[in-house]
Amino acid sequence: MTEQEVTLMKGNEAIAHAAIRCGCDGYFGYPITPQSEVLETLTELKPWETTGMVVVQAESELAAINMVYGGSGTGKKCMTSSSSPGVSLMQEGISYMAGAELPSLIINVMRGGPGLGTIQPSQADYFQATKGGGHGDYRLIVLAPDCVQEMADFVDLAFTLAFKYRNPAMILADGAIGQMMEKVVLPPFKPRRTEEEIEAECPWAAMGRKSGRGSNVITSLELRSEEMEQINLRLQAKYAEIEANEVRYEEYMCEDADYLICAFGSAARIAKKVIENARAEGIKVGLLRPITLWPFPSKPIQKLSKQVKGILSLEINAGQMIEDIRLAVNGKVPVEHFGRLGGIIPDPDEVVDALKQKLIK
Repeated sequence: MTEQEVTLMKGNEAIAHAAIRCGCDGYFGYPITPQSEVLETLTELKPWETTGMVVVQAESELAAINMVYGGSGTGKKCMTSSSSPGVSLMQEGISYMAGAELPSLIINVMRGGPGLGTIQPSQADYFQATKGGGHGDYRLIVLAPDCVQEMADFVDLAFTLAFKYRNPAMILADGAIGQMMEKVVLPPFKPRRTEEEIEAECPWAAMGRKSGRGSNVITSLELRSEEMEQINLRLQAKYAEIEANEVRYEEYMCEDADYLICAFGSAARIAKKVIENARAEGIKVGLLRPITLWPFPSKPIQKLSKQVKGILSLEINAGQMIEDIRLAVNGKVPVEHFGRLGGIIPDPDEVVDALKQKLIK
């Protein structure tokens, strides 16, 4: 396969190909629908024979995330993938990595819940990803793709941001994006970094240096309250820097919009058809799609709230992102929610009806 060849593949398969091509050092995962093709594709491609990338099916999600923790602690590009209940099991390890400031990548291809739920698509892990599903005051950098191409592109972007800020990053996709097949251009190959390059780029890493016990120690433990507070304050300053510099979003047909839909992932794809149908009826609707769910594009939404008469939060859940939208607009404009549950994908016509009923009265 050439670097610019257009090929047809699933979103999950695109993630696996992109991981190899962006110089990932290690993948540690456990199968769970609807993301199992990530691990299956990696084992089929056998990157350990070509790039040297390690691929391990761990005993469980708990084992997988702690393998990522260990690998990331050495400055390596390490990742895992799972789906909603599997990511729940990883939360302790994710909090540990955030506390130890370790760059890593977690893929969550969401399914319906709570509990074991359904294997059908959902967006109900928004809170888990953006509010810190584990313990403590921490944040993940969260990217939300809406197509197979972005599933491929966001792997390298997520690793870039993770290493730039020494922070775990998550690609939060729903089952529809993971399972759908689309044309994609895979990213060019990046060579895996040498040990010398890793040591130069990651002076914090524990690499088994010959300097003995004085080598770096990776930990999130601090028993002294004053020191722990300083660590937390440093983390909060880092998060503020990320919020200032890394907000990403897409605006679609917002120039003349009287109403705004906010949606991410596959819901944003539906929103574009909603906009087409609504405008055919003379209703001017635009879309703001958050690409980074954290940091959230509060300021762009706040700016558009001065223009529109109301905002509809379109989510495949019971209403989670709507809280961040309402915080952004601070009561200046009505904000309503429409979503379907149980793995049901909203129909564009019912979203248009909801827009009329909730905002155009």
